[in-house]
Amino acid sequence: MKRIIIIAGIIVSGLFSSCQDSVDSYLESVSKSTMDESVIFSTPDLAKSAVDGIKIPFGETNSYRGRYLPYYGLNTDTEWLAASQTPGDKSDLCVYDAKAINSEMNTTNNVWAMMYAGIERSNLCIRGLRTYGNPTPGSQLGALLGSALTLRAIYYADLLKTWGDVPARFEPISNETIYLPKSSRDIIYKQLIADLGEAATLVPWTTGSVEQINRAFVKGFRARLAMAASGYQQYPDGVRRSTDPELSVATMYALALKEAREVITSGKARLEPSFETFWKNYNKEVLIDGGESLWEIPFAEGRGRMLYTFAVRHDAIDQFQANGTGRGGVAGPLPTVFYDYDKADTRRNVTCVPYKYGPAVAGTPYPIAKQELTKDKLDTWYFGKYRYEWMTRRVISTNDDGVNKIYMRYAEVLLIAAEAANELESPAAAAPYLKEIRNRAFLPADRAVKVEAYVNALTSKVAMFNAIVDENKFEFTGEMERKQALIRWNLLKTKLDEAKVKMTNLQNRTGEYADVPTTLYYKYQADNVTLDIFGLNRGETTPPTGYTLNVSWTWTGTAAVTKSNSLYKVGVNPDQRQFWPIWKNFIDSSNQLLTNDYGY
Repeated sequence: MKRIIIIAGIIVSGLFSSCQDSVDSYLESVSKSTMDESVIFSTPDLAKSAVDGIKIPFGETNSYRGRYLPYYGLNTDTEWLAASQTPGDKSDLCVYDAKAINSEMNTTNNVWAMMYAGIERSNLCIRGLRTYGNPTPGSQLGALLGSALTLRAIYYADLLKTWGDVPARFEPISNETIYLPKSSRDIIYKQLIADLGEAATLVPWTTGSVEQINRAFVKGFRARLAMAASGYQQYPDGVRRSTDPELSVATMYALALKEAREVITSGKARLEPSFETFWKNYNKEVLIDGGESLWEIPFAEGRGRMLYTFAVRHDAIDQFQANGTGRGGVAGPLPTVFYDYDKADTRRNVTCVPYKYGPAVAGTPYPIAKQELTKDKLDTWYFGKYRYEWMTRRVISTNDDGVNKIYMRYAEVLLIAAEAANELESPAAAAPYLKEIRNRAFLPADRAVKVEAYVNALTSKVAMFNAIVDENKFEFTGEMERKQALIRWNLLKTKLDEAKVKMTNLQNRTGEYADVPTTLYYKYQADNVTLDIFGLNRGETTPPTGYTLNVSWTWTGTAAVTKSNSLYKVGVNPDQRQFWPIWKNFIDSSNQLLTNDYGY
């Protein structure tokens, strides 16, 4: 059973009142209580409930659960919203054309508000623990302070990557600070990096659960932020790196490499030997830390929509899920991604799924649905990392599945180490980290060629960097981490345009996709549910005996052109739309201190 995070007691709940309330007024109103801040934050169990409460905004209706995670990060060179070609506020969020009045987002309880609610909860905990808790390394209250600092950094990191410059709030709100203008993101990045440096001295290496903050995650996350802070990004005056010398490539890459290497040498995190097993365990909700998943946004069983949104599609309630009809498949891999993988790469078939589960027929104890291919649906693929059929419980909520969001995993630490080592040292210094990733991706018989020879041939910095960019795609497609990486590499529009050309080539079976078959042949395995498909691999044209069913595997006509051009809206430059606008509700209620940049 997944743990439901709550705040213990009315007093603690009241402590986290709305941002418009004066904290000082609140504290005065409860001063007669026997349980004020001094009691809460000097008592480990009460303080833990308060710090756990920082996570509550993640699961609110219009927060990460139902608005942020389903949309942010889509439409890269690997992932897209299935309805990108359909005009509307949902697609606008993904095709780099969001408006400040977007109906999906322009609400007072939107994720922007929820992120700041989480920050306010963090600020109250941090102040309380520093004032009353004596939070020292090795103590429970020290670990709670480290957790509060890290959770605040998570909210801020997501604000920065989504909106750029935002208001900086590192103290609880008072009457004087209800309204604040935007601050330089450089200042915020430096504060977060310093906070995570402190947090790493306070939290333990492992906690027993990926839903709690551990040192391996803090250090890996600090490395990620160092790379982002020094990377390219859109400022009001254009796309560039920071001019702050403290955020230079030399300084930040050195910090990232140091933190990544400390995680790697700690032995407190590791790759799951099998890529497929890792994702099966994720869907089974295996929550023990010390492995590949470093930290996950925790959702209760009836909260969170990772599978509801991203799983292999189920047209009906069936033997695997009672979440409802038409669940999963809101987004998926670009159709080119499957064919960009090496055929021997074990990540391919886990990541890219060409079938859905169709209508269900009567069965015992549940209705039974089969896997189905859909004619002429070369453009429709699903993220195979998310599968109801891999869960151990049958989801019964109508809108939520409760599966966590993996916020960071150890594979990213390895690729950060490879990138930073390549930049600061040499391709040879980067090679062991890239080899570790690829060793897991390929079976032992293939490693001499696909790992050793492949990586050893990367003798220039440029070649190694390009290989790392590719490996990021093969490792993380479907996790919506690619967008920020492309932005910091200054490759966003470049890779989106490349993807458009590649999709045209795939449609026409020209260039690098000339040998992709145009017909799929299939039969059902003994369970009469699972497909056995021939024709997915390049060059597979003549099926063996027994494959008696077939579908056309094409993507032609005006619809194909429209959809392949919908990665970003025609006439829009994604490098000038790297961020969402601040929603009008928050502009209007900012006492005229907030405005939108970037031409919004």
